[in-house]
Amino acid sequence: MADAYVIVDMQISDPEQYKQYMADAPTTVKAAGGEYLARGGRFETLEGDWQPARLAMLKFPSYEAAKAWYNGENYRLARAKRQGATVYFNMVLVEGVAAPV
Repeated sequence: MADAYVIVDMQISDPEQYKQYMADAPTTVKAAGGEYLARGGRFETLEGDWQPARLAMLKFPSYEAAKAWYNGENYRLARAKRQGATVYFNMVLVEGVAAPV
């Protein structure tokens, strides 16, 4: 089964309120078998016009695990704490490539 990745492009408008979200979100990710691969670190656009403000990438053991995390009660409660703390928060889920045997 291939891993799955959640990629987030966000612009934070209220850092203090966003801290409330970040106090809970990592625990929900870990509980669902996920992990953060990148979160707000240095980046640059190599091609195209995409100019994200801040990026995060999470890894889950499967597409289904990532969907269960996103739709789960724990993350729903964490998401509620993010309301009004961002200008935008775009999130996509992509299935990874199964490693060759």
